Amino acid sequence: MRVGLTGGVASGKSTVAAILAELGAVVIDGDALAREVVERGTPGLDRVVAEFGADMLTADGDLDRARLGAVVFADPERRRALESIVHPLVFERYAAAEAAAPADAVVVHDIPLLAETGRAGEFDAVLVVDVPPEVQLERMQRDRGWTLADAQGRMAAQASREDRLAIATHVIDNTGTREDLRQRVTEVFDELVAGA
Repeated sequence: MRVGLTGGVASGKSTVAAILAELGAVVIDGDALAREVVERGTPGLDRVVAEFGADMLTADGDLDRARLGAVVFADPERRRALESIVHPLVFERYAAAEAAAPADAVVVHDIPLLAETGRAGEFDAVLVVDVPPEVQLERMQRDRGWTLADAQGRMAAQASREDRLAIATHVIDNTGTREDLRQRVTEVFDELVAGA
């Protein structure tokens, strides 16, 4: 069974992915793949440098993610340019990882921008981790040390809460305790296994 997992920034999607992995799902992490395809020495990094300039590199030759993020989250056109480089490379990695999974596995594709890419229809189920926008803002400022403006900019660059909920086959509310979250994720996983 192919499952898409998404949620807005600071919704707790990574925590849900970790719980799903503990329950036995094969989780393919889109953020990790996005980092891998632009590591030092990769064609992806070469393409990013060609598009955005060598000043996007650290002194060691790695991608300066903070500097690039400041550029692309402030300019939708520049963000689309980055996505046109990174997304195809990430999708290739997703396909390879999925092909390596056992045939009877619940394979969870952890895709931060699933609603934005229009790929929800490719999955048997779509799990959306959901919290109200004010909770996202609070978490980004408290847990990540971001300014309110930075947090609002990240949220504005993503699909709206309504757009994410519109693609959901299962909504996972993450406004309660960690135990509440674990219980809800377990319920959803059991439903997925039963439907596989």
